[in-house]
Amino acid sequence: MNDKRITTGFSRLDKAQKINLVSSQLTDPTLFSNTLYASWHSDPAVQKMYDEFSENTIGNFYFPYGIAPNFLINGRMYMLPLVIEESSVVAAASGAAKFWAERGGFHSEVIGLEKIGQVHFTWNGGYALLKTHFPEIRSLMLAHTERTTANMMKRGGGILDIELVDMTDKIPDYYQVKATFDTRDSMGANFINSCLEEFADTLRDFATSNEAFAGYNLQVIMSILSNYTPNCVVRTWVEGEIKDGHTYDDFYTDREFVKRFETGVRIAQVDKYRATTHNKGIYNGIDAVVLATGNDFRAVEACGHAYASRNGEYCSLSRVEITGNTFRFILEVPMALGTVGGLTHLHPLAKLSLELLGNPDAAQLMMIASAAGLANNYSAVKSLVTKGIQKGHMKMHLLNILNVYLATDDEKILAVEHFKHEKVSHTAVNNFLGTIR
Repeated sequence: MNDKRITTGFSRLDKAQKINLVSSQLTDPTLFSNTLYASWHSDPAVQKMYDEFSENTIGNFYFPYGIAPNFLINGRMYMLPLVIEESSVVAAASGAAKFWAERGGFHSEVIGLEKIGQVHFTWNGGYALLKTHFPEIRSLMLAHTERTTANMMKRGGGILDIELVDMTDKIPDYYQVKATFDTRDSMGANFINSCLEEFADTLRDFATSNEAFAGYNLQVIMSILSNYTPNCVVRTWVEGEIKDGHTYDDFYTDREFVKRFETGVRIAQVDKYRATTHNKGIYNGIDAVVLATGNDFRAVEACGHAYASRNGEYCSLSRVEITGNTFRFILEVPMALGTVGGLTHLHPLAKLSLELLGNPDAAQLMMIASAAGLANNYSAVKSLVTKGIQKGHMKMHLLNILNVYLATDDEKILAVEHFKHEKVSHTAVNNFLGTIR
């Protein structure tokens, strides 16, 4: 339907009216509306809570909730909840987890927990005058946010530093107030933004009331946290011995495999086309844990990709180190996660996911999510440098293809058995179904 009229008052309609209006845009309105109604939670109170997570909600969109067992992380065994729709991700994570659990598991450490926020403003009075008065401004900012930071400081967090940044070489008269925060087990977006807006008010008030600033113009452009957190980083690694046999692969010897694996990762460090897909594979695992625990995967990914570009070229987030006969595969990635606040305790499955993980704090959740990322990265690179990734991926994708062709349960059983030894493709599946129907 190509109706160019502007829709007005949509948000004021009740849910049924919204569904009717949207359904009218489709060729089969009844199918659309029935599908939406079927997606609603059976408990109206729970559905109301889901509705209030966002705006103009008319239904729920389901993703698979899978489990990857055998994640041994820093000596503790976990079952990881993974929310993802892509075939083979859960299987790849599970396979790598079991493989490394037999070799000491995943080792992980949090390097830092600092988060960043900025007040962006313009000022035509020159850097020297602003710098002279900034210590006083900084003190006022800290004083004016005491009420906001009180509870966070009781938990050991709060404002770590406030600095003035001269950006006039980029944009005329452009400066920043750059603040660093420790938000403990909260992701901290609302806390940081509240502090920043109070910083902005303090800055404006000082500029209008201080005689030294008379005749000059200070304008706050915006106050907002940054999702780039290069000092909120987790490092996770696996390591194993390089032997003379076939520990890592049945076809290649350990030394052959490690050499191929190392070269595969090095390619992702020097070629941005490969690096993009390489890092996407890492986020297959990370995002799945982030979603399952009610965290913001868009912020996590944006930060990671910026971090991958921090040296001027986009490159791999993981690396290989070989020392003597020790093979070490390492992932270092920034990740701002929370285990309190937001959806972490509102979304029923997010809350249960955290319980499944032992109710971790933010640092522990960073280590868990990064282990999932490293597991998927290991599985992907291993497949690529040995048998190729498509064979295993298409076998996992088989059920999706069978569902496209409306295969029955009996047909699926026969197809799964048949394609254990055959190459999977849409054409091959369609032809096979034709022979048995």
